[in-house]
Amino acid sequence: MNIACLGWGSLIWKPGPLPVAGEWYADGPCVPVEFSRVGDGGELATAICFNAPPVPVFWALLATPSLTEACEALKQREQIPPERHDGIGLMLTAGDAEGLLPAWAAARGIDAVIWTALPPKVENSEGRIPSQQEALAYLSSLTGETRDHAMNYIEQVPPQIDTPYRRAIRQQLGWGG
Repeated sequence: MNIACLGWGSLIWKPGPLPVAGEWYADGPCVPVEFSRVGDGGELATAICFNAPPVPVFWALLATPSLTEACEALKQREQIPPERHDGIGLMLTAGDAEGLLPAWAAARGIDAVIWTALPPKVENSEGRIPSQQEALAYLSSLTGETRDHAMNYIEQVPPQIDTPYRRAIRQQLGWGG
């Protein structure tokens, strides 16, 4: 079974326990992603954000024998607790699946696609999407190591993840230039 993982943030440069087989490819499907999830390290991480314009994301094949193992490896990498039953998205391309993602996967001989599906989060409120002004105010308020970590995160996200918030962060804070 060919299983691919989609990526648009730190998973690309820091896969950890995710068994990536080879390289990350830049010709992934377009996904609505935005800098909208305050991470454990204080960074404003990328997350699927349904009010964001789609951007082309990255993908990699995984060296796992089963979809269950692939999902577990992604959960481990994302530090999603075992009792949490969301946070990983998946799609099988078998049968007569229709739409842009199944067509993209089928064209590459991919049988299943997984991705991190943790929602936006701000002020410890999962599912809440920060406005662009809130995102900028949050990042502007950071100091010391947390600020450095947040800036480093944004600068390491590949340039093709070119979102409205990223452009505003670059313009107002000079990060990710």
